[in-house]
Amino acid sequence: MASSRAAVVVFLLALSSSLGASAAPVAPGLSWGFHDTSCPDLDHIVKYHVGEAFRRDVGIAPALVRILFHDCFPQGCDASVLLNGTGSELLEVPNQTLRPTALKLIDDIRAAVHRFCGPVVSCADITALATRDALVAAGGPTYEIPLGRRDGLAPASKALVGTLPAPFFDVPTLIKSFKDRNLTTADLVSLSGAHTIGHSHCPSFNDRFPPSADPTIDPDFSKKLQAKCAADVPSGTVTQVNDVRTPDVFDNKYYFDLIARQGLFKSDQGLIDHADTKRMATRFALNQGAFFEQFAASMVKMSNMDVLTGTQGEIRLISCSVPNNRVSGVQTADDEGLVAEM
Repeated sequence: MASSRAAVVVFLLALSSSLGASAAPVAPGLSWGFHDTSCPDLDHIVKYHVGEAFRRDVGIAPALVRILFHDCFPQGCDASVLLNGTGSELLEVPNQTLRPTALKLIDDIRAAVHRFCGPVVSCADITALATRDALVAAGGPTYEIPLGRRDGLAPASKALVGTLPAPFFDVPTLIKSFKDRNLTTADLVSLSGAHTIGHSHCPSFNDRFPPSADPTIDPDFSKKLQAKCAADVPSGTVTQVNDVRTPDVFDNKYYFDLIARQGLFKSDQGLIDHADTKRMATRFALNQGAFFEQFAASMVKMSNMDVLTGTQGEIRLISCSVPNNRVSGVQTADDEGLVAEM
């Protein structure tokens, strides 16, 4: 065991290099003090509600991270993924497992913020803030978020939702997917580290089992996963922690999982093997501070993607799941019955 640990340390040191995080520019229309006057208690309100939710359920942190990513990546951080009803993003396959409790938390925070400040803060801003606070509660880094986002009027199209990276992507496909959204390889490697918390369902990783056996996975780990997923009836009811070492703590142990061939997804495991990502993934395993620095920068960068500001979009008044006016092709807006479903 001691010799194995020593080998890992030597491996890490041999491949470590200085790959610093770069600060993301602020998107036009956003600012660091956007709500300082209109809602001075915003940070406190969001932090309180997130803290209470996290105290009851640590799974709220990965759930919020996933919602933010699935919102921002297709068409920008406009809270469009929160819209409910026919034609919504929530009906698309990648979003069907977004947690209802986390969606409800965002709307509960919106209601509290609007009670204290009036309808001046968007669901998009609240989602970004709540995600940051949940990450901090789980042990992750804190970071400042420029605010001023407006909420989208309609969901992203099926085609745009289809651009979300899939767990079976190889590294070149991942790099292209991120590059198409103006995100770098450093953003890819660091944001993938969000898988250090949370759970996944068997259909998202059972492509690594025989008959299409994946040689990059630890054989014993694979057998345990196969045995667990054999009981996945009906499909999608069994869950597996993403990080087998510290599943509820936001840290850098996810990257150790990759070195040990215990990354859950094909898309994760490939990061430690591909020449374009191996060095950075290894450095993050060795240096949690470096991971936290790049992750924070990449989260800010992602939360700036294609935002609506100024007179674009709206600030949703009824619910984060409901636009202020009915949108053509999306059965959402007016009645309270739909809102109650959230």
